[in-house]
Amino acid sequence: MEKTRYKRLSGSQNLRQQLVLSTFTFTPIQIHDIRTNETWPGLRKYEVSLLKLLALVCHGCSFEINDTGTGFKFKPGIVMGGSKLEHDCGFERSIGYFLEPLILIGLFAKKPITITLKGLTNDSKDPSIDTFRSTTFPILKRFGVPSEGLELEIKSRGCAPKGGGEVVVAIPVVQSLTGVTWTDEGLVKRIRGVTFSMRVSVQSENTMVHAARGVFHPFLPDVHIFTDHRAGPQAGESHGYGMSIVAETTSGCYISADTTISHSRGEHISEVDYEKKELVPPKDVGLKIASVLLGEIGQGGVVDSNHQGLLFLLCALCPQDVSKVRVGKLSPYGIDTLRNINDFLGVKFVIMPCASTSTVLLKCVGCGLRNLSRKIL
Repeated sequence: MEKTRYKRLSGSQNLRQQLVLSTFTFTPIQIHDIRTNETWPGLRKYEVSLLKLLALVCHGCSFEINDTGTGFKFKPGIVMGGSKLEHDCGFERSIGYFLEPLILIGLFAKKPITITLKGLTNDSKDPSIDTFRSTTFPILKRFGVPSEGLELEIKSRGCAPKGGGEVVVAIPVVQSLTGVTWTDEGLVKRIRGVTFSMRVSVQSENTMVHAARGVFHPFLPDVHIFTDHRAGPQAGESHGYGMSIVAETTSGCYISADTTISHSRGEHISEVDYEKKELVPPKDVGLKIASVLLGEIGQGGVVDSNHQGLLFLLCALCPQDVSKVRVGKLSPYGIDTLRNINDFLGVKFVIMPCASTSTVLLKCVGCGLRNLSRKIL
């Protein structure tokens, strides 16, 4: 039996992308030196959970973690997909952490994926599930992903520390993606948003909404922010609130921003308790998230900074034709994505700064990834 050759990598900073690209290229990888200089070295629970999720949807996928947890070997398998799948994402990272890699590999599965994910629907580290519905899905459709079969249903919401959130995600399969020329940002024509709260007074939520609207109304009258109070069964053990907002432009771009504030104490939080409990007041949350969205709009580009990595991956996975996109200032995550794409796929992007708009044009020839199992079916 031939000995497996592993591609050696180090650190955990780009673990999600490396696992996805390993799966697409059928390249076994060995990652070492994972947080070796930190107080608590090794893989985190949420990273092990991601490995288990990949093993769930991929036939023949396996991984082996060393005794200290500071390294592991990963052998990719065939993405089978399937329906009525379930996965518990835990409480360290939100469901959004798992969704991006799952959606990417799910598009090239043998069968469409329908999976129930449980855990945190909103946290302060990852894009919320609302952002995936309002912003990520329209980006996918730009690259030829069909609307039919691409769904995300929120059964209940949950935030730290006890979770309780549950979503059902449906991912269709494609034979290949479609190359794009996407450089026109357009002008913002409307802003939509959604807020959620658990064990927080209605007055506090209204304060957050009014603060955000007050920032936008001098520029744009078409601003609507809705509320969602679907809390999970563990919501009684924690409270939280947050907001996800998205700006839609005249050229069909969606620029998003979101934030979540959570607290572990079980008691109900009233409007007068925030300063006493050292929490961020709802008004400040509304002002902050509005300011973040304005900053994303101001830097230009067809996607916000959080979606640069996904955009570059989609371009690289397209057929062997030229794709051209415009983004704002390259984010650290976007730069790491370009390096990983070159390392695994051999796809190089031509980067052309545009001095007049402070944006960046990028173009590449895709690797021509095709879903062969879909073609056989």
